[in-house]
Formats: sequence, structure tokens, C-alpha cells
Amino acid sequence: MRKFLILIVFVCCSAALYGQVDTVRLGYSVQGNVVDAVSGRPMESVHVSVPGRHYATVTNADGDFTIKSDQPVSEVVFSYLGYRTLRQKAVGAPLRIRLTPESMPLAEASIVMGDPREILGEAIRRIPDNYSKNPELMECFYRETVRKRNRYIFVSEAVARLYKTGYDGNIYRDRAALEKSRILLSQRRTDTLSVKMQGGPTQALTFDVVKNPEILFDEEELSLYEFEMGMPTYIGDRIQFVIHFRPGSRPVDWALFHGTLYIDRDLLSFTRIEMSMDMSDVDKATRQMIIKKPLTLRVTPKELSVVISYRLKDGQSRLEYFRSTMRFNCDWKKRLFATAYAVVNELVVTDLREPAVPIARAEAFRSVDYLIEKAAEFQDPDFWKDYNIIEPSESLEHAIGRLRRGR
Repeated sequence: MRKFLILIVFVCCSAALYGQVDTVRLGYSVQGNVVDAVSGRPMESVHVSVPGRHYATVTNADGDFTIKSDQPVSEVVFSYLGYRTLRQKAVGAPLRIRLTPESMPLAEASIVMGDPREILGEAIRRIPDNYSKNPELMECFYRETVRKRNRYIFVSEAVARLYKTGYDGNIYRDRAALEKSRILLSQRRTDTLSVKMQGGPTQALTFDVVKNPEILFDEEELSLYEFEMGMPTYIGDRIQFVIHFRPGSRPVDWALFHGTLYIDRDLLSFTRIEMSMDMSDVDKATRQMIIKKPLTLRVTPKELSVVISYRLKDGQSRLEYFRSTMRFNCDWKKRLFATAYAVVNELVVTDLREPAVPIARAEAFRSVDYLIEKAAEFQDPDFWKDYNIIEPSESLEHAIGRLRRGR
């Protein structure tokens, strides 16, 4: 049986240690808001970067961003799937950015079609050329939220480091470590269940399917799927092959995935991967998602989806963003109604550090650790000061405020 993401459900417990690690001071910042130029709606998860520097972040649910640098910022670059990349001078008041959807000319569309299995095979063969062969140490922002129905019962955030060896090797020396964190909302004593997600920021290492091919890209896995070409699209200003995949007819003992691959037309590098576990066999999905629960609790998985994206710079791609979403219903035997839970984890790479010093095993966040327990060990009241991290959306902050007032 294969395990892709693991959830544990049991009674709440906590820890209470404190500490922090210093970083380079980022004394300059640019703030603003990003909306769709056609609809005027705020755009979430838009990639925001400083050209010529490693600093980056993404917009929150309200389209807001703050990006920091150790030098004055003259320009900021904005990019998002299906929209034109925009380079904007950083002058004056907070920036008001309007991104325009990218249209695909028919002449271009005619040259970005082909056999999906052949395109995918060639993209896999080019991984050692399209991704870094050298180790990299990445500074990241990580957020984990647990929602019970429409109420947040846990919100925690962390600054983390990811150490990744070259893409011509395996993931066994890749590690994550926390530097500082804060708990915005702890689980209430009145909640019947504590929902814990195993792995925290290490999930981004496990689900880096470009470097960890056994999840999707090894020959055995690929033989279990069917592929078809979709309509091409732009990510930033680069044309992408779009390949949809779904489980084939061959029976297996574990749940497979549906999804979409976005592959750069010119370099044949993977730009974005979207995967959702097939929930048609609930027993298979449950075995892969749930490893511990009370005996009298019934758990019904509803969704396990993953988005992972890579950013091209200087001819090589590297990990940029990761998000996993899990939804499931829980009900105790002899109760009439089930309770819906949702767990969302996000990680965005915000900087590269030099030199790329490996993370010692003793300080590494293990795949069996839980952020709900580890966060308190790295608690820092001045959490935002010197990091490029995503400030909570207004909607999330308001939700937390309502919960605190209602206690």
C-alpha cells in the first residue's frame, strides 16, 4: 500500500517551549493589492518577486501583499497562471495592480499540441538538465489551518528552511527545519477532536514529484494512467503544454490521482502540477489518508488535492509553491449527523540562502512530526519583522476574532 499524505485524528495535546533563529534584516518593503483587470476581484496566490533578487512572496486571499528586501526595491514582477506577467515600478503609495488574462492566438495553439505520453516522457528525461544539479537552501513561509465546518479550530504559521540536493539525485537527504512560528488560534478544549497533519513543511519535499518520481513519474506509475492533451495556456509569459491525466482501467490496491500537468513548451520543464486523489473507492482513500483514530469514530474522506509549482530563472526551474487540501467527514457511531473538517497547508519559497548548508538531522522537522506540537517550540512575538511571509487575509483574521470573542 502506498501512502501520499497522512492525517491523524485523536484527542488534543500541546507543547510549551520557546526559541528563535535570526536571519538577514530586510529593511525595505513594498505593499500593494492585486486584482483581475476584467472582474476587479482580488487575486490570491499571485507570485510577487523582486527582479534580480531571490526575494518573493504570494498574495493572500484579499489580493494583498508585502514584499521585503535588504536593498531598495525599484521594480516588482507579478505572475499568475493564465495571466500576462506584469513588471511594475515600485514608486509612491501602495501599488494597485491589475493583471490581464492572457489570450492564446490560434497560430500559437497549432504548434503546442502533440502526443501527451511522448511529451511527458521527454519532459521526464530532461529533468536533470532543467532543474538545479547543485544543493539549494530555501527560506519558506508555511501555514497550516484546520477548519471544523465553517469555524477555524487551529491556525499556525512558520518560517522554515528547505534543503534540497540536486535534481539528479533522490530526496533522502532533503530536509526541512523550523526557524520561528506563531500560533494564531489554538484548538479549543471544547472541541471533541484534535486533527493533526503529519509532516508539516516536509510534505513539499515528498510531493515534489519532479524529484520524487515514484509518486507519479516512474514507469510503473505512469502505466496506470491515461493521458490527453488539453488546450494550451500561458503561465507568466511562457506557453505551456497542458496534459490531463486520470486513472486507467488496470486495478490496483491504492488510490490513484486525477490531475493536470503544465509543461513549458520550449524547455519541456514542469511548471505546475495539480493532483486530486480518486475518491471513488472510499476504503482505499481512507487507508492512505488516516492512520489513527478513535475506534468509535467513522471518517469519510472527501478530498485530497495537491498543487505544486516551479519557477523558471536563469534557464533552470526550482520549487516555488506547494498547497495541499484535505476534506473529510467525521461522525461518532449512533449520532445522526457528520461533522465536516478541512485541513489546508501552504508553503511558498521566499528566498534562497547562500551558502547552501545542509540541515542537520538533529534539527530537521521529521515526516512524523506535527506543526501543532512543534510550533510552540519556536514561538516568536515579533513574527513578521525580517521575513517575506504572507500576512493573513482579512477574512481569516476576522474569523479568528469572532472565535476569540465567542469563547
